[in-house]
Amino acid sequence: MDEAPTSPAEQPQERRLPRSYFKPKPVKVGDELEVEISEISRRGDGLARVQGYVIFVPNTKQGDKVKVKISQIRPSFAMAEIVKPQ
Repeated sequence: MDEAPTSPAEQPQERRLPRSYFKPKPVKVGDELEVEISEISRRGDGLARVQGYVIFVPNTKQGDKVKVKISQIRPSFAMAEIVKPQ
């Protein structure tokens, strides 16, 4: 007996990851950097960029210059904590 072809809903879907997932990141967990907050995110966190890579810094506002420590790395952004405000 021949089996009937399976419907597309029954076939496993191929998961596609964004290219940024595999690119090397310009920062590492534990790095300490001096950054300037260039804008505010939708959540209200400060947003800085290092070589185009986004770093979110809570409790900051636009124009702040702060020394931060990277706490988390994600494929398209990083989270940082303030070490020393300037």
